[in-house]
Amino acid sequence: MTNSPSTYAPGKRQRRRGELGPVARVGTHVTLTVASLIALFPIIWLVYLSLGPDKDDYLHPGGIAAKATLDNYWFVLTNTAFFDWLWSTMVVAGGTTLFGVMSAATTGYAVSRMRFPGNRTLMWILLLTQAFPIAVLIVPMYEIFSRLGLVDSHFGLILVNCTTIVPYCSWLLKGYFDTIPIELDEAGMMDGLTPFGTFWRLILPLARPGLAVAAFYAFITAFAEVAFASTFLLDDSKYTFAVGLQSFISEHDAQWNLMAATAVLIAIPVTLFFYLVQRHVVTGLTAGGVKG
Repeated sequence: MTNSPSTYAPGKRQRRRGELGPVARVGTHVTLTVASLIALFPIIWLVYLSLGPDKDDYLHPGGIAAKATLDNYWFVLTNTAFFDWLWSTMVVAGGTTLFGVMSAATTGYAVSRMRFPGNRTLMWILLLTQAFPIAVLIVPMYEIFSRLGLVDSHFGLILVNCTTIVPYCSWLLKGYFDTIPIELDEAGMMDGLTPFGTFWRLILPLARPGLAVAAFYAFITAFAEVAFASTFLLDDSKYTFAVGLQSFISEHDAQWNLMAATAVLIAIPVTLFFYLVQRHVVTGLTAGGVKG
């Protein structure tokens, strides 16, 4: 049986399976371009408003271009406690990331690999803690931390942040550890490694993508957290960025130009942190959902 001439036109390239046609490719590029502009617009608008010299320029944004200035940035850097806020934020966010991710990693690994009474119940209890709103938790936690002398301290705020970081990251890392073959643990045991040695020397290096995702989540959450920081930090020299921004708002006034400039400066460390971990973020997000 021979194919008719109309089946394979000479010189005509056959489209491969899954390959988009010209119209579909143009539509995809247009859609992605529009989506990118929508995502970038708030950032561009924030930078634009930060260049306005007057606090009410946001009401008449068209006039900002003619009188744009960097004075707002200079004022924030020289006349506010910006660098104290920066130090406090880095201490709290970095400490929360370190303690929170390591606690979540050991918890997730134990539940993934070990069978002990109540191991599944433990994970459900951790998940249940996420159902309570922060407003319900603040009062009893403040009472406990006040008795321990941890109010108005960075360490106390780090511990408070870990109460929300550890449950989610434990679930995330448990799913990632499930994707690592258990034969690696058995091989480590045969080579004389202790369970902790196996976890530290074999499993953690393989779990770097999952750890990167957990670290990014912990850092961003602690960096932008407002409710706990506003309650547990009393000294304005210990404020984080999220709390420091409130100093630009009074009962009858709001300095939106200074808030915009501060917000732009705040975004810099977050962007740098994301740049450091972005290689592993996509890999970790996808791999953790393969097996649960």
